[in-house]
Amino acid sequence: MLFPETYRIMFQKKLLLIFSFVVSMIFFISCRQVEVFEKNTRIPAYDWASSYAATGSFNITDTLSSYKIYIVIRHLDAYRYNNIWLNVGLQTPGDSMYFQKVDLPLGSDAQGWEGTGMNDIWEVRKLLSGEARRFIKPGMYKFKITQLMRDDPLPGIMSAGLRIEKQP
Repeated sequence: MLFPETYRIMFQKKLLLIFSFVVSMIFFISCRQVEVFEKNTRIPAYDWASSYAATGSFNITDTLSSYKIYIVIRHLDAYRYNNIWLNVGLQTPGDSMYFQKVDLPLGSDAQGWEGTGMNDIWEVRKLLSGEARRFIKPGMYKFKITQLMRDDPLPGIMSAGLRIEKQP
């Protein structure tokens, strides 16, 4: 017959084994690599002329997966508007570039700037289409982002770009 002390030790060993298993599963799941592409273009002197484009290209090999497409804007706290109008172009392999006008909110008078900030620099990532999408063709995609605001050049914008995240 086992004594009560033996039961306690066996229970502690089982508890330690279960705890170790849970911790190792959390570690294994959290180490899964997320496929991300991000390209940001620096705006010279933080004055974004309407003729200056943030451009880049990215390669898509998996057309079965969904991707989230984000616009990334970095601006100064002194930026004087709560939004920014952009002309966002995306070119699929072998096709011409398709443009979409986007009104991107950056903040509000009541709640301040959206995104993350440090001192007087703010970065906002906004989902472009509202949901994850699939790319139809594999190959090299190109993008082009220009500003459509009335101020030309537009002061207070540090960089603009695109972020693509593959969904698991």
